[in-house]
Amino acid sequence: MSDGTGGAGGAEALCGGGEPERSDSLRTFGEVVKAFRKRAGLTQEEFAPQVRYSVPTVASIEQGRRFPPLDFVERAEEVLDAFGVLRGAARHLSRQPGLASWFRQWARFEAEAVSLYTYECRLIPGLLQTEAYARTLFTNQLPPLSDDQIEAHWVARAERQRLLKERPNTAFSFILEEHLFLRRTGGAQTARELIDHVLGLAELRNVEVQVMPVARNAHAGMAGPMQLLETPEARWFAYNEGQRGGMFVSERREVSVLQMRYARMRSQALSLDDSLGLLRQMRGAS
Repeated sequence: MSDGTGGAGGAEALCGGGEPERSDSLRTFGEVVKAFRKRAGLTQEEFAPQVRYSVPTVASIEQGRRFPPLDFVERAEEVLDAFGVLRGAARHLSRQPGLASWFRQWARFEAEAVSLYTYECRLIPGLLQTEAYARTLFTNQLPPLSDDQIEAHWVARAERQRLLKERPNTAFSFILEEHLFLRRTGGAQTARELIDHVLGLAELRNVEVQVMPVARNAHAGMAGPMQLLETPEARWFAYNEGQRGGMFVSERREVSVLQMRYARMRSQALSLDDSLGLLRQMRGAS
């Protein structure tokens, strides 16, 4: 959502300066779901498997902390016999805590993606960041953020990071420039923790991490970072982020160009094993 919360590469608004917005509509939607769930006589533990989401995810939605995925809305509507109320309420959701306005459309698709590809050359993507690394980015953002804004950014980012483990059938691919780790953002200890964290996530069966070496005589990603995702309906979309905003790409020809570039970068980056070997080497040297 990278997080639309202030961390480019995670599709977040760090470079875009995305101000987190109030979550009134999300809280209202969550209360409506809770009311219908209680009307049906279901606990969160009983309701969660019926909508095929975890109990923590259901709790986050009911608390207004998470944007409800489209399939959640449809399943909840059916399970709770909600007379179309949930569908109608979902159409009016326009605010998400910690997410920039221009990122919300991507975040909604991201929550349901079956494949998600990320290339980043500026900073570690939000989905892979540690709290110390993320807070370093937030603290140094310009214009400066307040303590409350920093906390909102981190809460939104931490919530999105659950995607990696809560969606084990989603394939996550990351291509990261070597210099992102060499920069040691936040200091040596933060850099070591970050590498350990990325190595740990790379052990998940649904997560692949490749490193693009500094010395590379051909590079298909020179035009900048990108994200690609595939929906359950086999539609592909892309997302590009700049200094002050992001662009959602749905035109098939444009998406195809980015797919071609990402595929080429996969062959230009180090192999999966070599990438992890380089990270371990960097970890030992830091």
